[in-house]
Amino acid sequence: MPVDVITETVIDRPPAQVAAYAGDPSNAPRWYVNIKSVEWKTPPPMRVGSELAFVAQFLGRRLAYTYEVVDLIPGRRLVMKTAQGAFPMETTYTWDPVGEGQTRMTLRNRGEPAGFSKIAAPFMAAAMRRANRKDLALLKTLLERGA
Repeated sequence: MPVDVITETVIDRPPAQVAAYAGDPSNAPRWYVNIKSVEWKTPPPMRVGSELAFVAQFLGRRLAYTYEVVDLIPGRRLVMKTAQGAFPMETTYTWDPVGEGQTRMTLRNRGEPAGFSKIAAPFMAAAMRRANRKDLALLKTLLERGA
């Protein structure tokens, strides 16, 4: 069973500002509760082919994985993908203008679990949805307070 979790929020900041902050992996540990660290494996700036090593804590387990940027339209969309481990994942951020100085940010995580992860996919999707809602709420708070 594939996992496909889409979460969105409206942030009272212009798309360029939201994209600059949320699209900078160095900021991820500030607004993703489960991400503990990010290390650039290729030199910045962000571009297609950039690689980033993440360490996260999810469902009580430490996860280490490397994302590769596979699509980037600055200020509009960022797509990162990993093929490592039992749960290959693709993460997409999109930033769309709505209203005056507002941005609809969409966070999408999708993947095709293998092995034991396949059995736990429905549980994992629900946990991801809850975590993503919290993460976007924190991002919204940080940006609206001037992070």
